[in-house]
Amino acid sequence: MDRAGASAADRTQDFSMLLDDQLCFALYAASRAVTNRYRPLLDELGLTYPQYLALLVLWERGPTPVGDIGTALHLDYGTLTPLVKRLEAAGLVRRERRPDDERTVQVSLTEAGVALRERATTVPSSIGNAMGLTPTESDDTKRVLRRLTANVSA
Repeated sequence: MDRAGASAADRTQDFSMLLDDQLCFALYAASRAVTNRYRPLLDELGLTYPQYLALLVLWERGPTPVGDIGTALHLDYGTLTPLVKRLEAAGLVRRERRPDDERTVQVSLTEAGVALRERATTVPSSIGNAMGLTPTESDDTKRVLRRLTANVSA
């Protein structure tokens, strides 16, 4: 027994089976809406949403091992490698084995990748305006979602 003396069986009765009552559905719908809102902005830059996220990591950190990009984006190596290869084919990044550790592939921006950052600077404000949240609401939402991610991933 826990939570006010309720057993695990009793707690299951506290949860609704209605679609609109599901937190997972609210997250899914919000994620789709936000990602769809990004699409036209990123199309102008020639990027997909995951490519944009990878570039955000590189714009922030500079040359970064593939594994560290994956950790930052919560993506496995098998998912990230084709994404990085497409960015390389587009001339935005360069992949190189680190001289001090041949097992590690480091990704760095090309001049075109660096220049693309300037064109992308309007994306965050456009998305922020579309969300219509106050700065406090935005910060609170990010905090709750990060905690949710950590709890569910544990």
